[in-house]
Amino acid sequence: MGEQKVSLVTDQQQMHHFVRKLLNDVQALEYMLENDWFESDITRIGAEQEMCLVNTKNYKPACIAMEALDAMKNYEWVETELARFNLETNMTPRELKGKCLSQMENENVKNLTRIREKLKKFDADIILTGILPTLRKFDLNMDNLTPKKRYYALMEAINQQLIGNAYELRLSGIDELLLKHDSPLLEACNTSFQVHLQIAPKDFVKMYNIAQALAAPVMAIAANSPLVFGRRLWHESRIALFQQSLDTRTTHEHMRERSPRVSFGNGWLDKSILEIYQEDIARFRVLISSDIEEDSIEMIADGKTPKLRALQVHNSTVYRWNRPCYGISENGKPHLRIENRVLPSGPTIIDEIANAAFWLGAMVGMSDELDDIREHISWEDVSDNFGKAAKFGIDSKFTWFKDQKITAIDLVLKKLLPIARKGLEKRKVNKADIDRYLGVIEQRAKKHMNGARWQLRAFTKLAKETNRDEALSCLTASIVKNQREEKPIHTWKMPELIDLEDYKPTDIKVEEFMTTDIFTVQKDDLIELVSELMDWRELRYTPVENTKGKLIGLISRRLILRHLIRDEKLNGKVSTVEDIMVKKPITVTPDATILEAMQVMRDNRIGCLPVVMDDELVGVVTEMDFVRISSRLLERLKY
Repeated sequence: MGEQKVSLVTDQQQMHHFVRKLLNDVQALEYMLENDWFESDITRIGAEQEMCLVNTKNYKPACIAMEALDAMKNYEWVETELARFNLETNMTPRELKGKCLSQMENENVKNLTRIREKLKKFDADIILTGILPTLRKFDLNMDNLTPKKRYYALMEAINQQLIGNAYELRLSGIDELLLKHDSPLLEACNTSFQVHLQIAPKDFVKMYNIAQALAAPVMAIAANSPLVFGRRLWHESRIALFQQSLDTRTTHEHMRERSPRVSFGNGWLDKSILEIYQEDIARFRVLISSDIEEDSIEMIADGKTPKLRALQVHNSTVYRWNRPCYGISENGKPHLRIENRVLPSGPTIIDEIANAAFWLGAMVGMSDELDDIREHISWEDVSDNFGKAAKFGIDSKFTWFKDQKITAIDLVLKKLLPIARKGLEKRKVNKADIDRYLGVIEQRAKKHMNGARWQLRAFTKLAKETNRDEALSCLTASIVKNQREEKPIHTWKMPELIDLEDYKPTDIKVEEFMTTDIFTVQKDDLIELVSELMDWRELRYTPVENTKGKLIGLISRRLILRHLIRDEKLNGKVSTVEDIMVKKPITVTPDATILEAMQVMRDNRIGCLPVVMDDELVGVVTEMDFVRISSRLLERLKY
């Protein structure tokens, strides 16, 4: 959304005006390419840093972006992102040589330190992670959309393209996530470290195809997004989450193919960057427009460089993981860039710069070794590798050149790191920088530890020791602490619950600590079956639901015991669940607070509280949940 003054297309005349500007921009770009207008004698790099804001009391999202920006009016390099709990900074473009990498790291450290200082008065901090572990589904409601015209226009435009009645998330990893959401704001879950590499037009096709091939191994070693709403999913869940959050398609009985606006691509680039822009215009309708006065064709005729605003607006609504970018340098010449959107935010700044160094070096090094990467690996294998890397990260096994099967670790250590080193050396990057950042990648590979694997191991450990909410809060607090100390991920220790200094669960909602993996019965089930089930699973309460998942009753051990005593007196009369269940159990909604739930249970002297949404059973809270929370708070008092 680099073009700020955008709006929803409201009538056909506005649409036609914008499309004409868009077609003119494509024609102007083609003319500039054919007539060698582009800057091609220098290679610059740049980056954008996305981050989440968290409350330092509970490490939940802090929706204070607008207030924070108001306190940072003089910081031109920081700006809004889609949600109120996000910010983004833009780093200074610099030539790929000398100490450019350490300069980028120092600039980023300085920027984030200054932001942290401003956030103190809001009891907030920043965190660099692909997906914030403590994000909850209700954090993604439209009230948390950043209140700017361009974001409202984008959300409404995407909603107008929705074919079904909701956006759906379907991901499976260690756990499974199946849910619906009413807006594309799910996109705001994702934060990344976007690296830009300037490319000469004559090299763009070759370099773009290399970027596509490198996407999988680079993502595998850098993965840092394994948790979504407390579920352990893909190592880089951003990939699926981003696509599905903006996916307006739905299932049909027919086999017609429709492309998502977020994609890896459909094949190799063949002749020119124009192919990408032309395909995106052909495949995807214009979502938003801009009041553009510039006539790019007239500017070309006058020998002036156009900004191609219409093309940039449309390009900002089509999300390729390697995105082509057009810009104008300070000398007035146009230039082309590849924006690597694969890299997640975090785990620390040094990790991010290491990821950037690895990708930049491998891009340059591989371009020196290969005339055409398409002669060494098929598009199908490149696309398949990308999917594997998103799912399995550092544990992936790829198909590489000449159909070789190789693990992500071996590919990075034995093949790509040497190539990356040669590429950076060719660009005369400082040797100490090369050793520092590629050394981080090497140690990450040797220790088989990146951000995704650390989070998965840490959360699994913590979840066995306490409730899910405290586990996620402790995990997030540990990430923030390690980031402040600038420790690369391969040196991080596993977090301990005691590291979470101040955990106060009183304000958390029922849906954050309720049990969602529920064993239920139906009204026609035999009491004997229910008795055995509760004994096998050591359950004190079992909800009764109908075939549609609607709550219709509740069974307890006490009710079964009373029935069995009575049944013995009645000489073994067969009974079903319906005969003894509580037919109108007291319930609570997911958005109730933990204190409200405790009050309901205490006032009604009940030990189980089914959680319902529109009469559908979505979870259960029992007295044991409160016992566990209370015991954890008592343990903390000892320290």
